[in-house]
Amino acid sequence: MDGNGGAPLLRVEVLGPLRVVVDGVAVDVPGPKRRAVLALLALAEARTVSADSLVDGLWPVEPPDAARQALHSHVSRLRGHLGPASGALQTQRAGYRLDVDAAGLDLAQARALLAAARAHGAGDPAHALPLLRQADGLWRGPVLADLTDLEPIGAAVTEIARLRRQVEDALIAAAVGAGHADEVLGLAADAVAADPFREPGVLLLMRALAGSGQVAEALRAAREFRQRLAAETGLDPSSALGDAERAVAGGTAGAGLARPGAGGAAADGTRLIGRAAQVAALHRVLATERLVTVTGPGGVGKTRVALEVARRSTTATVLLLAPVTDPAAVPHALAAALNLRVARGDVLAACVAVLGDQARLLVVDNCEHLLDAARGVISAVLAGCPEVTVLVTSRERLGLAAEYAFRLSPLALPGPDQDAAQAPSVTLFLERASRVRRGREPTATQLRTVADIVRRLDGIPLAIELAAGRLSTFSLEDLRDRLDRALDLLGGGAPSGEPRHRTLRATIEWSYDLLAEPERLVFRHLSVFVDGVPLETAERVAAELAPGLDSGSVLARLVDASMLTAVFGPDGTRYRMLETLRSFGTDRLAAAGESAAAADRFVRWGVALASWIGAGLASEREPEADAVLRRELANLRAVWQLIRRREAFDDAAVLVTALINAIAYRDVVELRAWAQELADDPALDRSPHAAAVLGTAAEAAYQGGDHRRAARLARAGLERGPAAESAWFCLLPLAVAELADTAYADVVEHALAAAAQPGPSRESFGIAALARAQAGDLEDARALNARGHADAGSPTLRSWGEYVAGEIENRARRAELAEQHYLRAIDLAQTSGATFLVGIATVGLLTVRVAAGRVGDALHGYRDVVDYFARTGNWTHLWVTLRNLADLLRQLGDDETADQLDAAAAGAPDAPARAQRAGRPVPAAGAGDSQRVLGRDAVLRIARLGIDRCLAN
Repeated sequence: MDGNGGAPLLRVEVLGPLRVVVDGVAVDVPGPKRRAVLALLALAEARTVSADSLVDGLWPVEPPDAARQALHSHVSRLRGHLGPASGALQTQRAGYRLDVDAAGLDLAQARALLAAARAHGAGDPAHALPLLRQADGLWRGPVLADLTDLEPIGAAVTEIARLRRQVEDALIAAAVGAGHADEVLGLAADAVAADPFREPGVLLLMRALAGSGQVAEALRAAREFRQRLAAETGLDPSSALGDAERAVAGGTAGAGLARPGAGGAAADGTRLIGRAAQVAALHRVLATERLVTVTGPGGVGKTRVALEVARRSTTATVLLLAPVTDPAAVPHALAAALNLRVARGDVLAACVAVLGDQARLLVVDNCEHLLDAARGVISAVLAGCPEVTVLVTSRERLGLAAEYAFRLSPLALPGPDQDAAQAPSVTLFLERASRVRRGREPTATQLRTVADIVRRLDGIPLAIELAAGRLSTFSLEDLRDRLDRALDLLGGGAPSGEPRHRTLRATIEWSYDLLAEPERLVFRHLSVFVDGVPLETAERVAAELAPGLDSGSVLARLVDASMLTAVFGPDGTRYRMLETLRSFGTDRLAAAGESAAAADRFVRWGVALASWIGAGLASEREPEADAVLRRELANLRAVWQLIRRREAFDDAAVLVTALINAIAYRDVVELRAWAQELADDPALDRSPHAAAVLGTAAEAAYQGGDHRRAARLARAGLERGPAAESAWFCLLPLAVAELADTAYADVVEHALAAAAQPGPSRESFGIAALARAQAGDLEDARALNARGHADAGSPTLRSWGEYVAGEIENRARRAELAEQHYLRAIDLAQTSGATFLVGIATVGLLTVRVAAGRVGDALHGYRDVVDYFARTGNWTHLWVTLRNLADLLRQLGDDETADQLDAAAAGAPDAPARAQRAGRPVPAAGAGDSQRVLGRDAVLRIARLGIDRCLAN
């Protein structure tokens, strides 16, 4: 995107009114909808935005019937506005993407400048200051003011406001630190005026005032904030405000004031990282709720967060129950926490009397092993002490009516497009690692390694801290490579007498031991599901393993105990298990001698699911089956790997052949490799599924662009036996491979033979119709396609019929009718997830649009289709697309590129034979011999450059 001496060809600015600059010249984008599309794509920061999301954003109440076509029209016109930068607006399989980097998008530039200032200027504010000034200067006025009535843009504007606050906070802190406090006094005062209850803003204002010599004003700002907070919320400020007042009064403002975002120190002297939002949220909840229970899995940091809340309160009493094992001792432990000695009488009553009617916070930590006793004590406190608020930590709720559950999740993990150093999980690892091994700032490669480590540890603080501690023994890369046995790596080495929560295995085992045996059994067997398990499957497993219990109750107990996480989505409830918990579960399976039984059940589930998906893809339930396939792909992959390790060839054959429709029409490329692997397995000769496997592998080879291998595999399958159910698997791939070689009579013979097999005709008649049409018999082609269309039982097969009809009418030069068929084919295929059909129907549509003179739309479309077939590896259809593109480029005067593409196709062994089409000669087979040496990457590069040149003219 660099076309002007290093400056970006396209720049989009959203930190103010929407502004577009192409090659240094401002471009007007008319129309609110078109501007909204551009804004939504820009705000995605180079990520793909689905068409559905864009439609919902543009028409939030009631989208018009032709919303997708209207959206496509807006995108096409936007490309026209972008001129030479139109290539940045890309059509992807999942939607649309605006390809801009930090230099081309002011929002991304602001984030990058802030990250750079934080990374390099933490100890050198003078270095950070110019970066932050530049970032702050990117804001040009109200952000996208004319578009904020659209909900997604309004939400993004709110996030941008947060970013600006971060930039301004950092700018104020850096200016004060660099001795330029006078320059940011107004900015600091404006920030407090905009949000008078935000304590970090007040602290910054105090630093700026003190730094400019206005000590009395700084102290008055603190006093006024304390009064505002008490009057409006009834809350006290954190201890940081008192520290700031003492620093200002003592003349040490530069060193004594806490910086915004700095965590407080825990009892062990370490900072609490990444939990500021949760601590603040708990303070807000405690202002209205009398009993709050912080729940979450072991090691997630419940105790640390609760103790931080207590540290910021002047009235907190902390009751630690981890060392208490006797339920009867809980009242005595409370008395000890209150410094109360009860010589005789009711200990709990004495504690309630001491707490009395004072406004106090009671923190009760680690209740899960003493739930009944803790429940009784807390109930008595709530009943007898009306001004006492109780904060509890437990891996499951107490079950009291007044209870407010606050679930603490693991630390946020670095996103794919995020600066890893800004993720709390990575920050924690680096901070703890620096205590073990001091060194330089981590490199970009090391940050990626750390990001991988924290992801594999689920963002659990305890696991991250233990892992960082192992850097005394391992290098960073060695640590990452050993995380497949994290429980052993992080579970040993604790000093003798170390509290039970100091090792990862121990803290998980603590929760596990509190479960009843049927619950442990279900937990163990669910651990084989690598990517979560749907509710119905989890209930079946629970019912099978614990037949005398209600399966829903067993699962609810596992969720309550934080051993499972329930995720509620549009596709229903799904249970997930943190990877560390899953690893513990599989260890426990092995220890109990249950690994084989759990694996058997998992394989049965996977094979049955594949069969259900295969049947669903051939029915009206196809969109649902497609969604299940994509959602369960990770689990199916695990089933496949397990089957292959067991050398259970027939199970593998049933799973793969059930998914032949997915191989044929979807971009789930790895399924092709499974089929090819089975076709090459020596066990094939002993399997009753051999013919079906070879036919499925033939389909996979065709979709991979090797129609010659597809024909060989299909014929080998037919030689295995004439069984009807197996013959169908082989006849259709053979027919489409022959179609690529223009063997039209053979195509019709084999396609109609497939149609004669029991069951639905599937795409058989359509394949025969294509052969007839390419041979010039359009009437017979229409009749054959009509027979197939009448029997279409799924959206994909209806899409196939529309595509074939489009091809027939295109050959008949009935362009308008052909375009209608192609558009219906694309729409149906997008609904069903059949991406392959979207690709080939789009190729046909583009030829119609070229004939109609809609060259710009056609060029954009060719770029998208070339990218799609290149991405999925289908060079059989890619060569057809490139030949059609060559025809268009030749019409536009780019003979050189057209000749290169035709020569490459003529010399490619996997390119299909070129069918004769009216008005278009078939090049001689030997044309362009000197250019056949072009590699495929070079061919694609030439094609894309040719498209770009024509679009620029």
